[in-house]
Amino acid sequence: MPMVRRFEPISSWTDGDFVEGYALVFRKERRQDKKGRDYLDLELADARTSVIGKVWPDSPALDASFEEKDFVVFKGTAQVYRGTLQVTLDFCRRVTDKDRQDGFDEKEYVPTTPEDMGDLKQRLAAIFPTKIKRPEMKRLVEEALSRFGEALTNHPAAKTIHHAYRGGLLEHVVTMSELSENVCDQYPEIDRDLVLTGVLFHDLGKIRELGPMPNNDYTFEGQMLGHITIGQAMLRECAAAAELPENLLLHVEHLVLSHHGKYEYGSPVEPSTPEAFVLSAIDGIDSKLNQLRQVKRRGGKGFQYLRPMGRSVFLDGPDKS
Repeated sequence: MPMVRRFEPISSWTDGDFVEGYALVFRKERRQDKKGRDYLDLELADARTSVIGKVWPDSPALDASFEEKDFVVFKGTAQVYRGTLQVTLDFCRRVTDKDRQDGFDEKEYVPTTPEDMGDLKQRLAAIFPTKIKRPEMKRLVEEALSRFGEALTNHPAAKTIHHAYRGGLLEHVVTMSELSENVCDQYPEIDRDLVLTGVLFHDLGKIRELGPMPNNDYTFEGQMLGHITIGQAMLRECAAAAELPENLLLHVEHLVLSHHGKYEYGSPVEPSTPEAFVLSAIDGIDSKLNQLRQVKRRGGKGFQYLRPMGRSVFLDGPDKS
């Protein structure tokens, strides 16, 4: 039964609810309908999830003063469309100082990993540098964590596609590390030290490619170089300080440079070692499954079209009864 929900989490909304609250405008695009009239296509986010928002041509919110990455106050109606919950806005404006005096706290509306941050940090520490055996690679990992560990634990892993929230890079690295452990247990010929080190470094360049949440836009350096090139430079800085032998450095560099898998996906080289195949594969697994999780958290059911994958995916799975 539809309800009036005031300042309740997006995850609590159901079809037909009248909703009011605060949110971060994660995305804002002005489009045109079939009659040539302007409307807004939005993504509104709180700390744990997000929802697609629409501002139709007859809404007074169409020309309201707010932009992408602003915190806003909104009113609207939640409704299910093609299996996904969205919200039609009747009112929307930027948050003001008075809202802050009345209790608005930005921290509660910055998209954040749904995982427990303390648990993720403990799981990271259980792997790095503990599971690295070679002393020279252990020094490399320790150097990286001393330089970039704090940023790693708070940064998003992407602007929009996967793990695009505070703590997303930490969640991505931890999940991939644990997957790597399982793969290396199954295939003992794989060099565990190399794979784990590659996991830690593969997206480290995103710390400088993207700004922190909530304004996780591309930096000038990120626009000019991209995270793979930046990550290679960061690796070399750490390797010099850790006195990593040249042969090992080349192997870790290959992991960073090839992790996107194909030239057309942005890899300067394609995977050419067993460890590089493993790293690229688990990166793809975790990024794709995270995309599916995000759609499901937004209430997506049945077939949903995912633009980054270029296909429709079925979210419900077989009946387990």
